[in-house]
Amino acid sequence: MTNLPPPAEELRILDAELRQLDLRRAVLLRRRAWLVHTLRAAAAPQPAQGTGAAPGGPPPGPATGAAARRPETTAPGVQNVLLVLGGVLLTIAAIAFTLVSWGHLGIAGRSLVLGALTVGVLGAPVTLLRRGLRATAEAVAGLGTALTVLDAYALHEVAFTGADGVGYTAVASAVLAALWAAYGARLGLFHPLPLAVATAHLPLLLWAVALDAGPLTLTAVLLATAAGGTAVALRAASAPVRVVAVVGALGTGTVGVLSAGWLCWSASDPGSAARAAALLVVAAAVAVVTGRFVPNRAVAAAAATAAGLCLVAGSAGVLRVSVPGEWTVPGCQLCAILLLTAERTSLPLPLRQGLVRAAVAVQGFAVLWAVPLVAGSVLGPAVQAVTPWSGAPRTVRDAVFADVTGPAYASTVPLVLAVVAAALVVAGHRTPRRPAVMVVALVLGWAAVHVLPVALPLPYTAGLVAQAAVVVAALVLAVRSDRADGGPTPLALTALLLALLTSVDLALLSLASESATIGVLVTLTVLFGAAGRRPRHAPFTVPAALAHATALACALGASAGLRPPHTALLVLVVPAAAALIASRSSASRASVPVEVAGAAAMLLALALAVPDPPML
Repeated sequence: MTNLPPPAEELRILDAELRQLDLRRAVLLRRRAWLVHTLRAAAAPQPAQGTGAAPGGPPPGPATGAAARRPETTAPGVQNVLLVLGGVLLTIAAIAFTLVSWGHLGIAGRSLVLGALTVGVLGAPVTLLRRGLRATAEAVAGLGTALTVLDAYALHEVAFTGADGVGYTAVASAVLAALWAAYGARLGLFHPLPLAVATAHLPLLLWAVALDAGPLTLTAVLLATAAGGTAVALRAASAPVRVVAVVGALGTGTVGVLSAGWLCWSASDPGSAARAAALLVVAAAVAVVTGRFVPNRAVAAAAATAAGLCLVAGSAGVLRVSVPGEWTVPGCQLCAILLLTAERTSLPLPLRQGLVRAAVAVQGFAVLWAVPLVAGSVLGPAVQAVTPWSGAPRTVRDAVFADVTGPAYASTVPLVLAVVAAALVVAGHRTPRRPAVMVVALVLGWAAVHVLPVALPLPYTAGLVAQAAVVVAALVLAVRSDRADGGPTPLALTALLLALLTSVDLALLSLASESATIGVLVTLTVLFGAAGRRPRHAPFTVPAALAHATALACALGASAGLRPPHTALLVLVVPAAAALIASRSSASRASVPVEVAGAAAMLLALALAVPDPPML
């Protein structure tokens, strides 16, 4: 028997249940509205309105953050990873079967199993591609290419056991490269073509190694392989194929060029050097053709630069064994000048720019080759200050390189520097950087003239006269290079600095002889004193004249046999002259340098007078 509650109690229970149903219905309606909004947003994305819900929009549900969070991976990514792992595992299994379990089957069984497996695997991508399963087809094709390598190994172990391993590898790599290229092109797969291009770099080199070819033949093979890779890179439409071809061509080409250069420069006779130089010419031709057809202008210019350097290197190698050693660098300069004629040809602009850069690089190397002699000529006379007036040497070279051996092949250094300076002067008229170019040309021309007495070598007295002439020429050039408005030009300032440097070098060089020292110091004092009459140059020339006058006073005192305190009296003439000059040029820029030079002479006089306190 069922006991029903009183009507009032039952009504209260029903009302409570209806309220629960209303609350549940409201929650479900809110959830439904959010789902509809999510589906519509996925179909037609709307601009973001912030982190909160827009007014009137669907309320955020509890799963909003989880739905907005990106998944850790995607289904295609997982599929590709599994395909790659599966292909790798199958390849490892095939290798283990071929190398480890090979002896458990007879010859027929081995051939049938591995051949049938290879044919089946290589044919499977055809069906997979028809069904749109490209990733699976790529994985299966990768397994098939690995199986073809195992087939080649098995064929050698079964049918060609007596064949040379390197020669067989060369033939097998050529066959596999052709097979992979045809297979990839026929099915339109991704990886067989790059793999075929990479493998195609091996046959020629391996075949040359198998034939015990010499270094020259191996170098030719490397350059031929590089030429083939370059042709593929220029004609290939696929980016992966181009990348593989470019890397292979650069690798084999670089090794080939370095090998050809080494053969050319280590040759002992003109014939061997010429054969190696011919390989460098071939490399240069490949580089020029590459620069002609490559669309990138920077790459084209770089290829032309490499071509120019190869041509000069080959010519230098032939010259090294054909002419005396000191003429090798001038010969390279001549080749570089011939490269400059490409500027007037109809070659594309990037090629012309690259050849000009190669010529400039060669001239730079020539200047570096001359630096040791120039540095020795500038710094070497300082040795005379250790033993002054020890006797005039026979030649200038003996005075400069008194205790050391001078650089080899010094006789052509002035010519090398003069050629570079002349080339810069000619090129300076066609460049907006003419002032800087002319300054560099002036420095190189000065270096050529400065080392000329050492390179010839001239007699000691003639060398001193030549150095004094350089000082005069530099001062005259400084005067003629001034601007009309009175401001010094960079060329004039450079000429002044070179005159000062040469004067110091000349003064040190003259210390070998007493008469030469006095004569040179008198000459330098007069020259710089005369140049100081021009206000523009006075801040440089007047202090230099005072410095040389101070040295002259010391030299006269030593020549007369005076003690240092009495020599100080002669030195005091210089500060007095400096004070007089400074008083007359108090409003000019030369006053401060003149006062500094006078103060330095005064300090020297005080130092000389220290041994005799009454003289102070």
